[in-house]
Amino acid sequence: MAEAFDFDEVINRREVPALKTHRMVLGEDGMDLFPGGVADMDFRAPQPVLDAMTQRLAHGVFGYETVPDGLLPALTGWMKDRHGWNIVPDHILRAPNVLNSLSMAANLFTNPGDGIIVQPPVFFDFADIIAENGRCLVENPLVLSAGKYDMDFEGLEACAADPRTKMLFLCNPHNPVGRVWSKEDLARLGAICRQHGVFVVADEIHGDITFSGHAYTPFATVSEADAINSITCLSPAKSFNIAACCGAFTIVPDEGRRNAFKAENSRLTVNKNNAFASVAMEAAYRQGGPWLDAAVSYIEGNLALVLARLNDIPEVTLITPEGTFLLWLDFRALGLAQDDLTRFLRTEAGWAITRGIAFGEAGKGFGRLNIACQRARLDQALDGLDAAISKR
Repeated sequence: MAEAFDFDEVINRREVPALKTHRMVLGEDGMDLFPGGVADMDFRAPQPVLDAMTQRLAHGVFGYETVPDGLLPALTGWMKDRHGWNIVPDHILRAPNVLNSLSMAANLFTNPGDGIIVQPPVFFDFADIIAENGRCLVENPLVLSAGKYDMDFEGLEACAADPRTKMLFLCNPHNPVGRVWSKEDLARLGAICRQHGVFVVADEIHGDITFSGHAYTPFATVSEADAINSITCLSPAKSFNIAACCGAFTIVPDEGRRNAFKAENSRLTVNKNNAFASVAMEAAYRQGGPWLDAAVSYIEGNLALVLARLNDIPEVTLITPEGTFLLWLDFRALGLAQDDLTRFLRTEAGWAITRGIAFGEAGKGFGRLNIACQRARLDQALDGLDAAISKR
């Protein structure tokens, strides 16, 4: 008998200082809006994770700890069983979070003023990391055609051929457009980068969340050459909704770069372990599979709801995703400037979602909606959008 999970359970995120429902994100005037921005789920974490943390709490002693013997085998077992990736344990380094690894990679393997390629519209922190570390943003925009985004490989070739360009930040699966890149796409990207000496840093934090008919391909599994010319940043944060109590992993197959990462970890003392993060991650990877499968199925149901409701709202177009719990919505038919669109969604539809412009100029007129929430609340939010557009 399949285990039952209640994703319709209403949980008050405001009982804790959750970023999604905090005035820092919603603003003082937006505390009653539908909080569809920050990329976490409104679902209770898997019970095995809660049990593991409760058991660790009961021990009562929280001194310095090493990495538990079972944590890395839990990660490697998960990646092998779920995604066919046989990660060499010695290639794994711990990290506080994925963004930390991206920032360290930029500093270690490029010089100030070097170019780093991104593929907008893409996760906004990529641009922030590049700017804050004194590197240059090199844009290789995705191409939107017939409701689907694809990579511009000719443009990528031109970007990579510039000798000042040294790195590419890959978002796989892609946030916010929801593409789950195929092995063929990744192989073509990898060949271009290797040909021109561009190192690939793959953010694959959404890899576990893919929809029916689509499979996540870890970039490092495309070929041995691509593995050596890349690092991969992983975390169970999105998969199991434990962003506030977990860490991350950096997979570094190349020995020289791995040693450089280790030395930088030591220099910055990024080498401490959090007892609760360790037990949460191990429990998630060992026992969280059924919960994740059910969560993805529920999210697919939410996606179906959005698709059905938008049939009656022709002014808004959904770029149908292949994975992640984030939807990329095209509001351009409303004919509103970006600030006016934001104001319309907030004051008339009751929506607080992520502005498309945050993901680069290619995001103008779009917005990112998080659908990892209770279905009834999502339906209510869609009622608000429908009513607001009908008034126009």
